[in-house]
Amino acid sequence: MAAKEMFDYLDAATADYTLATLSVTPQQVLTETGTKNQVVHIADDNSEEYISFSNDSIFHVSLQWEILNESDAGTIFDFFHDSTKGNGITRTFYWEHPTDGHTYVVRFAEVLPRSISHPEIYGIQQIRLKVVGKYDP
Repeated sequence: MAAKEMFDYLDAATADYTLATLSVTPQQVLTETGTKNQVVHIADDNSEEYISFSNDSIFHVSLQWEILNESDAGTIFDFFHDSTKGNGITRTFYWEHPTDGHTYVVRFAEVLPRSISHPEIYGIQQIRLKVVGKYDP
């Protein structure tokens, strides 16, 4: 049996920004984190009640680059800061998964930390993207 992918558990979605896809391949391990909107309540007698607010899965991916050229660093920086693209964490855009071959609708989930160690050497230690859905034309 083949390994399942995020794509198998997401609904189709359309991004806010559709003119380009973020496709800078990460250089370090890509981390996919999956969760559900669920909580557990533990009572005084240590009994437990589990509540599931949805059957939908929630995914985040973490990407990092130790060394980027100016062009790739600028592409990521632009996707975060341009008000028509990501606009920080508020707008969705397309992101091409580097290993599963699918395109997802994502948004930035936190700030963008970019380092510049030389005028032509950039790095982004880690960014987190929230996966909103799959692009399934």
